[in-house]
Amino acid sequence: MKKLIANREIDVNEEGYLTDFTQWDREIGKGIAEESNITMTDKHWEVIEYLQDKYHKEEPLSVRGIKKSGVIDIKEFYNLFPGGPLKISTKIAGIPKPKSCI
Repeated sequence: MKKLIANREIDVNEEGYLTDFTQWDREIGKGIAEESNITMTDKHWEVIEYLQDKYHKEEPLSVRGIKKSGVIDIKEFYNLFPGGPLKISTKIAGIPKPKSCI
């Protein structure tokens, strides 16, 4: 299905996750973040880049893995992406929802 994000039609699944990563750029990420009432900061982008890197290396993503990453502590992760940090951050990153998310 198509969704208008940052004035562009983007392919998403029924949960709003991008189905074609090549359509992602920072403007798209920012648009998705705004839908979740998140204003992106340098720290947000650092987390997004970490998630994308893990995804492209085909490494599984989990909150536990983020905790061990050294990129961000778990409390800050929840503060940056309230209401389901891994679910929201991966959506902003343009990558599929991790298997560990319900």
